[in-house]
Amino acid sequence: MFRWDSATLTPALSACRHGQGRLVGQMEALGFPLRQEGVLQTLTDDVVKSGEIEGESLDANQVRSSIARRLGMDVAGVVTANRHVEGVVEMMLDATHHYDQPLTVERLFAWHASLFPTGRSGMRKVRVGAWRNDSTGPMHVGSGPIGRERVHYEGPAASRLEQAMKAFLDWFEAAGADHDPVLKAGLAHLWFVTIHPFDDGNGRIARAIADLALARSERSAQRFYSMSSQIRQERAAYYDILERTQSPPWMSRPGWSGSSSG
Repeated sequence: MFRWDSATLTPALSACRHGQGRLVGQMEALGFPLRQEGVLQTLTDDVVKSGEIEGESLDANQVRSSIARRLGMDVAGVVTANRHVEGVVEMMLDATHHYDQPLTVERLFAWHASLFPTGRSGMRKVRVGAWRNDSTGPMHVGSGPIGRERVHYEGPAASRLEQAMKAFLDWFEAAGADHDPVLKAGLAHLWFVTIHPFDDGNGRIARAIADLALARSERSAQRFYSMSSQIRQERAAYYDILERTQSPPWMSRPGWSGSSSG
C-alpha cells in the first residue's frame, strides 16, 4: 500500500500542473518549426539522460537522427544510429506517441526487447521480453566493487511477479482513478521499479512509463520537458529517495495491490 501526505503534496502538484499548462501554452504560441525543434531536443535529452542515469553513454547525434527520422523531420547532420540506440528510441517514442494505448504485458515485453536487441547487457546475458526467473539468486540492486557490493534493495521473488504486475497494470489502466495525474506518474514509476520485474532495464522502463503517464496527463504526444534530465541532475537524491522508500517494512509485505493516500 502506498501512503503519502496530501497536505504536503497538493500545493506542489498544483504548481506543477500550472507549470505544465503555461509551458504547453507558450510552446503552442510558437511557429511549427520552432515547436518541432523543441520536441526533437526534448526527446533527445530524455533518451540520452535516461541512459546516463544508469551509467550508459548514448551518442546524442545518433539519438537525435533516429528520432528525427521516425518523426519524419528533415534535419541537418543526419547520422546512422546503431541498433541499440534505435531500440531505446523506439521504446521512448512508443511510450509518448502512443500514450493513449493501454499498457500491457506484451507492450512491456516489446519495450524490454527493444532495449536489449542482442540479448545481452554488456557481457551478461539477460532474459529478453520475459520476467526475471531469479535463476542466479534474488534480484539485488546494489553498488560498489565486486566482492564488496552494498545491497540497496532486494526485489520480490520471481514467483510473485505475475501477480504483482497484474495488480500494477490493472491499477495503471483503471478508469476513473481519483489520483492527480502527475502523482500517478510518480506512483507508477515507484511501483514498477519496486517490483523490478526484469533482469535489467527496469529504471529506463519505469521512466518510460512515467513519461507515458505524463503524456496522458496533458493528452499530448508533444514533449516539451524531460523528466530524465531533471533526475540526472539530482541523481544522488533520486537513488537516496528510492532506497528510503523501498526500505522495510514495505519490502516484507506480501501484498502488492493498490495505493492509498493519507
